Amino acid sequence: MRVRGLAARAGGWSARHRWAAVGIWVVFVVLAMGLGSAAGRVDVNESDQLKGETHTAATIIEDAGIKEPAGETVLIQSADGAVQATSPQFRAAVADVVEAVEGTGQVTGVTSPYDTHTVSRDGRSALVRFDVRGDAETAADRIEPVLKAVAGVQKDHDALQIAEIGGASIQKQYKDAFGDDFQQAEYSAVPVALGILLIAFGALVAALLPVALAITAIMATMGLMGLVSHLQPMSDTANSVMLLVGMAVGVDYCLFYLRREREERMAGRDAGTALRIAAATSGRAIIVSGVTVCVAMAGMLFTGLAEFEAMGLASLMVVAVAMVGSVTVLPALLSLLGERVEKGRLPFLGRRRRTGNGDSRFWTAVLRGVLAKPLVSVVVAAGALLAIAAPALGMKTQQLTLDQEFGDSLPIVQTYNRVNDAFPGGSEPAEVVVRAKDINAPEVRRALADFKRQAVVSGASRGPVDVTMYDAKNVALVSVPLVGGSDMDRATRSLEKLRDEVRPATLGKVDGVRAPVTGQVAGNKDFNDQLMGSVVPVFVFVVVFAFLLMLLSFRSLTVAVTSIVLNLLSVAAAYGILVAVFQHGWGASLVGAEGVGAIVTWLPLFLFVILFGLSMDYHVFVVSRIREARMRGRTTKDAIRHGVVTTAGVVTSAAVIMVAVFAIFGTLSMQSMKQMGVGLAAAVLIDATVIRGVLLPAVMALLGERNWYLPKWLHRLPDLTHDESPEPVAAPVPERGERLTV
Repeated sequence: MRVRGLAARAGGWSARHRWAAVGIWVVFVVLAMGLGSAAGRVDVNESDQLKGETHTAATIIEDAGIKEPAGETVLIQSADGAVQATSPQFRAAVADVVEAVEGTGQVTGVTSPYDTHTVSRDGRSALVRFDVRGDAETAADRIEPVLKAVAGVQKDHDALQIAEIGGASIQKQYKDAFGDDFQQAEYSAVPVALGILLIAFGALVAALLPVALAITAIMATMGLMGLVSHLQPMSDTANSVMLLVGMAVGVDYCLFYLRREREERMAGRDAGTALRIAAATSGRAIIVSGVTVCVAMAGMLFTGLAEFEAMGLASLMVVAVAMVGSVTVLPALLSLLGERVEKGRLPFLGRRRRTGNGDSRFWTAVLRGVLAKPLVSVVVAAGALLAIAAPALGMKTQQLTLDQEFGDSLPIVQTYNRVNDAFPGGSEPAEVVVRAKDINAPEVRRALADFKRQAVVSGASRGPVDVTMYDAKNVALVSVPLVGGSDMDRATRSLEKLRDEVRPATLGKVDGVRAPVTGQVAGNKDFNDQLMGSVVPVFVFVVVFAFLLMLLSFRSLTVAVTSIVLNLLSVAAAYGILVAVFQHGWGASLVGAEGVGAIVTWLPLFLFVILFGLSMDYHVFVVSRIREARMRGRTTKDAIRHGVVTTAGVVTSAAVIMVAVFAIFGTLSMQSMKQMGVGLAAAVLIDATVIRGVLLPAVMALLGERNWYLPKWLHRLPDLTHDESPEPVAAPVPERGERLTV
């Protein structure tokens, strides 16, 4: 057999130089980890997160060398309204709080509500404010004594509710409650994948190969992330996404390769020929799929958002590493192991129920009905998916507030809600970063005073508006509680009034003054605006490049178009499920979710990129087998049947692993992570069953020979197809005790 192409050459070289191939891979992984560890990882910082005013404000603060401490607030509130803030009992509680937090030695700048006028309008709530000493980023590690001191005051004042809230305390409780969730989910992915592979292969060695490849690819990528982070900062979120994607594609690619090599061996071919065929066919499909997934992940780089850029680059790297490992070290390992890949059989699983030619009985039955009535199949399957996708037309996206993200599962959420009810916007005020040539110039002072007054008069804030001066830096920080509080829509309207009306009429009239408005609400708005602005460029980039790759890889305009349409349909169906469950609350209790009434802002674009890339795994693998059979001389209909049923086992196994791994993240307590896990799992399940098992063969059956249509004017395009393997010889009858693997 004559083979050509990168995958075939790589597989052939690895099989001939197997120890060298394995050694090079091990050295690469160890070297990447070592260099990455030595270089250290540079994480995304606040000034890199966003463009716009939030970025400008962060840059001014950073350039001025201002280290803003972590601010904390203690709410003192009369539960039934019987105790007013002016009563001796209430004043005693305030004094005890001030004394207790000062006594910890961990805080500075403690202020009484009677001095700062932070008493609610109804007179039953007050706020004691202070800053945590030291670096704000590590304040959560030092806040424990302060929290205990406040809890001690609460025990002495049963008639009042006394609780602390702030960036450090929120982070502390978040870590205590959910800090291990991510690690547990990540660690669970490996045993889950291994368990499914054991069932699929029925042999320990064969099951360990895909997991070993995925783990080593992830380890190498972790090291590479440390090196690359000095050019493109990384993050913990990017690390988690990389692990998910790496486990999914690493296992998938190995499954594809191993399945084909086993199939050729069982067809009667010798070990060397089987490996060469697997390299030329499945190896090529892995490269086409991997490049397509990398292109999709690269779409995140067009968002301009540092977090998305980090996730996109990390995902791209792990896919590339897994792809290279699959077509290099895997053939070498298979050559080394030979028949020993079947070691560690699990006889209690029983023989896989297969037809005599090794095809899946279930999918053979499904395909018989689909190919008998392809038009009906297309109408029914496409209609069902469009119906599932319909709720997506009413999708509402927003950044989830603390109570939406965690519900009532954290005590601090209740404090958050009480503070916002008593002091709308008080716990998350907007911050105006004012920079001038001379911050103490009379006209600047007047503008600051006018701004404070107009912020309240305009209705954007109810006050108090606080100004902190940094005379030596010519910078002033103005804290403005926004009307709306935790109601993000109202708070955003208050922010817009502050930016578009109050600021131009006051600070905007002074030459040389810059006054960007930042804060959580401002950050959310800037993030949403930037994300929405990047949707079209990302969409166009991913779709156009995926289309071109399909066109060049299969030299068929029809295959390229149908691949894009089917992938978009599976993504739309995933959107519909997300909206139905998390926005409308249909069946939300089944996944332990709460109807938060919205989809987290970043998820739709994130899902589009991830799903569009991962969907290509199955599409390329299945269509490659169909085209291969067609090039051998089979009719298109027979080629469709052969391609689908012979790949069904590995596609099903790969899909089950992906769904199981993604579903783990659907069990986390955070609503945003739950939405991501459910969306990914649902989309992969739909893609591997309805799309690849029904719609794809039905559409191709309807198109017939037009599946391979390529206009004459496109014949000059590069030919990235490969030499097809000859028709497999008749499969030998398994001896007693021998097992047919997927």
